[in-house]
Amino acid sequence: MDLLRHLRHFVVVARELHFGRAAEELGMAQPPLSQSIQRLERELQVELFDRSRRQVRLTTAGQLLLGEADELLAGEQRLRNLIHQVRRGALGVLRAGVPPETPAVTLRALLDRLAAEAPGLEVDLHELTSAEQVRMLAEGGLDAGLLHHPVDSAGLRFGPAVDVPLGVLLPRASPLARGRQVDLAELAGLDLVTAPPATAPGLHDHVLAVCRRHGFTPGRVRHARNSEFLFGLVLAGGAVAVEPAALARREPRIAWRPVVGAPLVKRTSAAWPDRSPHPAAPMFGQLAAEVLAVAEPTLASPIPPVARPWPVLFEAGQAPTG
Repeated sequence: MDLLRHLRHFVVVARELHFGRAAEELGMAQPPLSQSIQRLERELQVELFDRSRRQVRLTTAGQLLLGEADELLAGEQRLRNLIHQVRRGALGVLRAGVPPETPAVTLRALLDRLAAEAPGLEVDLHELTSAEQVRMLAEGGLDAGLLHHPVDSAGLRFGPAVDVPLGVLLPRASPLARGRQVDLAELAGLDLVTAPPATAPGLHDHVLAVCRRHGFTPGRVRHARNSEFLFGLVLAGGAVAVEPAALARREPRIAWRPVVGAPLVKRTSAAWPDRSPHPAAPMFGQLAAEVLAVAEPTLASPIPPVARPWPVLFEAGQAPTG
């Protein structure tokens, strides 16, 4: 028996004390309404209305039930509203990962957007590499992550992607910084400073492959976990890095120059588990893409459906392979 439905019918009849008007208000015929009240009376084993006179009146049981019914139905509505908020991702806790190099202003903008869209949502941010995020998403330790591609897409859904051009970081005093662009072949013999391969293996390997294909085989590949160490190695001479322009703005002695003929692109997007995703994960992915897109000139595009991981750092005019 649908007790709440019968209680809703009872409350309207109790307010109107007229089955015809109550049926009209409920948008139903009078006979089914009378049957609904009778079923409720049989279920509760009491008479709720005194029908012995021409005017319908509440019995003592009916009067007592009216107050309880109002509270029960109000509680049902609160529950429905709560579940609706949870379903749309506006309540609860969202465990999200972000790359360690994410600028503070970007994090603040993302948190502000999330707070504006879902004030009741608590966002538990974790500083994690792409490889760590992929593992934790698979293990259930994260609800969403902000990943650098290419990554293994098995078991994951992706939000809109943001492509950021990569260029060469070199000392501002370097002769190579005098030009408006740098040919990768001009870097031959210099060391290349990158993040450790374990942080984003696909990104690391593809950068090296593109550099070698365009005549830049680094003397050594040196790994830097944070921007300050990267800047130090570049400023010491004999080393360059391939990074977005935004990173160079943190250090005035560092220049950023685009690469001639082969601009590399770093693709970033949110990801979340394909099965039983957190309701707020798609919203996180959309807002993250919007925030990243205004950080600097970018090319935003949706993640194409593919059967296997695909390269996202590619040369101008060369589409990612599937």
